[in-house]
Amino acid sequence: MSSILTNVSAMNAVSSLSATQSALSETQNQISTGLAVSSAKDNASYWSIATSMRSDVGALTAVSDSINLGSSVVSTAYQAISSSISILNQMKNLLVDAQTAGQDTTTIDTQLQQLQQQLRTFSNTATFNGVNLLATSSTASENVVTSFSKNSSGVDTVGFTDISLGQVLYSTANGAPGDTSYTGTGILDSASTVTGYSIDNLRTSSAGAGTDAATGTYLADEQNQIESAIASLTTSASTLGSVLSNLTAQGTFTTSLSNSLTSGVGSLVDADMNQASTKLNALQTQQQLGIQSLSIANQNSQLILKLFGG
Repeated sequence: MSSILTNVSAMNAVSSLSATQSALSETQNQISTGLAVSSAKDNASYWSIATSMRSDVGALTAVSDSINLGSSVVSTAYQAISSSISILNQMKNLLVDAQTAGQDTTTIDTQLQQLQQQLRTFSNTATFNGVNLLATSSTASENVVTSFSKNSSGVDTVGFTDISLGQVLYSTANGAPGDTSYTGTGILDSASTVTGYSIDNLRTSSAGAGTDAATGTYLADEQNQIESAIASLTTSASTLGSVLSNLTAQGTFTTSLSNSLTSGVGSLVDADMNQASTKLNALQTQQQLGIQSLSIANQNSQLILKLFGG
């Protein structure tokens, strides 16, 4: 039956064309955004999971940045301690030389002063981002974020690593040679109860030295004092090395975990661009056919007019 009031063919053509237009719009959005699920209306479940995982990736990125920052702080201190150990070995050798008859102790004292100045420089400049583990207090300690996790209830937990040396290189201003009132508490500025000197201000002369000055064995005592400092610095270097190794491992794991989560998000919401481009071509063809079909359906009314001699 043909009707001029109800064009069923046109209605069907419009409905089909509307569905094609809707699918075409969705496919074009996927191609422009690269996402199959760009909002909750596309897939509420996947969108919710992806949003939560993206938040975790952001937190892991912050943790990774913190680990890199902590590694730089530790590495800076480690290099300063390693250099300080080298300087202490040179000082020890000078004290050995000073115990040899005929040595110019004045020249040796000058060399000691230069080496002591290098030690101060290493300690004072071992700073990264305002953090100095070697010349801040007698109990240097710094917390560094090293991990981020979420339990089954969705509660976030941040893990820390405590960087602690127990005792720094310097804790007070530098004292004068032989100054027994010098009350530093660091490895290099604390005065020995035997010599009266700290490593920071010792000299080959017995002037101002402690109880062993009368026996003339203060050079050997100073040498032993340096040996003790080298042992302490070696322990500190080992501590920093262990922390640095841990931070490196944590950084590698955090990066891998972040990459894994990012990949997981992609598998949930990313559009398959090959599939989307193929679908786009098909829908564009369907759109053209739909328009043509609608045009044919609208021509039926014109055919009815011809029946009446129009």
